[in-house]
Amino acid sequence: MKVLEIVRSGLEAVATHRLRSGLTVLGILIGVAAVVLTVGLGEGATSSVDSAISSLGATTLVVTPGSSTSTTGVRGGFGSASTLTYADARALDSRVDCPDIAAVAPSVTRAEVLTAGTTTWTTSVIGTTPSYATVLHRTVAQGSMFSAAQVAQQADVVVLGATTASELGLGFDPVGSTVDIAGIPMTVQGVLAPAGSSSSTNQDDLALVPVTTVQAQILGTSTVSQIYLSARSTGVLGAADTEATDELLAVHGITSPAAADFTITAESTILSTATSVDRTLTILLAGIAAISLLVGGIGVMNIMLVSVTERVREIGLRKALGATPSVIRRQFLVEASVLGLAGGIVGAGLGVVGAVTLPHAINSPIAISGAAIGGAVAVSIAIGLAFGVYPASRAARLAPIDALRSE
Repeated sequence: MKVLEIVRSGLEAVATHRLRSGLTVLGILIGVAAVVLTVGLGEGATSSVDSAISSLGATTLVVTPGSSTSTTGVRGGFGSASTLTYADARALDSRVDCPDIAAVAPSVTRAEVLTAGTTTWTTSVIGTTPSYATVLHRTVAQGSMFSAAQVAQQADVVVLGATTASELGLGFDPVGSTVDIAGIPMTVQGVLAPAGSSSSTNQDDLALVPVTTVQAQILGTSTVSQIYLSARSTGVLGAADTEATDELLAVHGITSPAAADFTITAESTILSTATSVDRTLTILLAGIAAISLLVGGIGVMNIMLVSVTERVREIGLRKALGATPSVIRRQFLVEASVLGLAGGIVGAGLGVVGAVTLPHAINSPIAISGAAIGGAVAVSIAIGLAFGVYPASRAARLAPIDALRSE
C-alpha cells in the first residue's frame, strides 16, 4: 500500500468517528493550551520584573537598613530596622569621601490618602530629594521637580505620577493645583512622564514630596526606608560600593564590617535573583501543565485500542488481501499522529487566544513564546505516536484467519 493511501485510510478512520476523535483531541488540546499559557505567564512575569528592576540602571546600588530584634528576642528580616537617616544620605553625597558616587536619593515611603476637591485616591507618598529623578531615570513631563532649596525649607510641594494625577481628576494641566496629603495642602509642582507598570507595581501611581516635609509633617521621624546610589559608571560600581560601605560604617560608629546595620545591594544581584525565582516557577507550572499532555496521551491509547477491537474483521480482510504487518502498523500510527497533531494545533491556537485576552482580566502580562508553542505541538505529535505504538503493534500481530472469524 502506498504512503498516500495509508494516510488517506487513517484520516478516513478518524473522520468516521468524529465524536470519539473529538473527545480524544480535547484531552491533548487542554494540555497544550495549559503549557502555552503557563510558560507565557512565567515569561511575562519575568519580563515585567526584569523591566522594573532594570529601570534602576546598571550603575545603581540600593542601601537598605539592617534587621531588628524585638524585646522578646524575635529577629526581623533585613530592612526591618530603622538604621538609615537623611543625614546618612547627605554623608554619602560627599564628593570628597565618595568620589565614585554620582547621585544619592533617600527614600521614605508611606501609603496616604490624597484629596483634590471631592476626589480621593490612596497612593504611595515617597519622601525624597531632586536626585530621585536622576538615580531612578525618571523625567518630569509637566512642570518641574522640586529643588534642593525646597527640600531644605520643608516646602509643601508634590510631584505626581501620571496615574495619580489622572485618578485625582486634575485635568490636562495639574501644575499649580492643590492636593491634600495627610491633611496638609500641597501644591502640585510637576507630573512625571509615564514609566509603565509591572505585574505587581504601577510606577506611575506615586507622589514625590521633599523628604524633610514627609519626615517633619507626616511621619515625625528622621529615618528613611532606603537610599539609592548611582555610580559614575559600571566600571567603578565596585569602588562606589566600597566607598558607601566605609562611609556608613564611619557615620554609624561601627568598626567591623560584619557588624554593619545596613545592606548594600547591586541592581544586577537583585535582577539575577528575581529572574532565577521566576524561571523556577515557570518550570514548575509548565511541569504541572505537562501532566495534562500525559493524560491526553493515555486517552489516545485507549481510543486506539478500542479502534483495534472494533476493526478486527477489517484488519483481517486487509491482511488476507496482502497487507503486511508494517502497513497495518503504519495505518494506526497515522491515526494516532493525526489526533496528536489536531490537538496540538487547536491547543496552541487556544493558548495564543488566551495569552492575548487574559491579561486584560488578570492584570498580568502573558508572553507568547514561539518555542513553547512549537515544543508543545511537537510533543503532542510525539505523544500521539508513542501512545499509538502498542495499539498499532497489536493490530499488526493479528492473524488473518482469527480476525476474519471474530464476531
